Amino acid sequence: MESHLIDRRIKLRHVECYLAIARLGSLKAACAELNLTQPAVSKTLKELEDLLGAALMTRDRGGVRLTAEGRVFLEFAGQSLAALRRGLDGVAELRQGGGEALRVGALPSVAARLMPEAVLRFRALSPDTRLHLRDGAHGALTADLREGRLDMVIGRMGAAETMQGLSFMQLYQERVVLAARTGHPLADTTPPAEALARWPVLYPPEGAAIRPLVDRWCMAQGLTSFADRIDCVSGAFGRSYLRMTDALWFISEGVVAQDRADGRLVALPLDLGLTAGPVGLMTRPEAAASRSQQLFVRALRDAAEALPIS
Repeated sequence: MESHLIDRRIKLRHVECYLAIARLGSLKAACAELNLTQPAVSKTLKELEDLLGAALMTRDRGGVRLTAEGRVFLEFAGQSLAALRRGLDGVAELRQGGGEALRVGALPSVAARLMPEAVLRFRALSPDTRLHLRDGAHGALTADLREGRLDMVIGRMGAAETMQGLSFMQLYQERVVLAARTGHPLADTTPPAEALARWPVLYPPEGAAIRPLVDRWCMAQGLTSFADRIDCVSGAFGRSYLRMTDALWFISEGVVAQDRADGRLVALPLDLGLTAGPVGLMTRPEAAASRSQQLFVRALRDAAEALPIS
């Protein structure tokens, strides 16, 4: 089998530029992230394609589309950049005389429900590890995981296209609830589905992991529209807005678990079983797990087993 030496003319800037365009889906968005002009980004991409002897993506009004060669290069370029970043971070940590660092991303429902207990357990197992925690949207966290800015992400399994190149280990199942303030007129009833459309609603936006599940449930109930709808999954906004209004909130049960336990919010007694989905650990399959990662996985599993069954 013929082997190919890496062309020394391929620079880190070529790889970073390509990964940014592929992740963001447009040259314009990549320009903003990289703080470069569009001619500079276009030139860098063209240089990389010339060096590889293949077109990596096509461009149209809808953005960019990866070619077959582009998809292959994306997977391995992402792995290489992630490994390089881990190496640079490791050197910096040793020079600073610090212990091992672990960077963990968590979707909001996990950050609110599972992570506090998991972190407490992990600190007991590995008190010297410097733990960096981030929460955010599924797409942003998984992109950072692929590119090595995070070591692992915990959250709902996303759509197939968002999980490409990642491994997933299920920890538990979680459903969506329709939350409301304590004392809401619907709190102690089982309202017919059509009645929900008359109330203000906070609905998961496009790109949220729970959006297709809530869409499917609403379709099954014949709910095609809401008179007053805001697309939002912000926990801070949702909690405050529900206390001020009679709005209803489609949200993962983990986000509002503590609010329900404290009596600040309630979940309407509706069957939202259709929205149940797996929550688990996402990692890069090619990356060898460090000691800290192995211990954090143990803490996650123990914390997940201790969760109350809703």
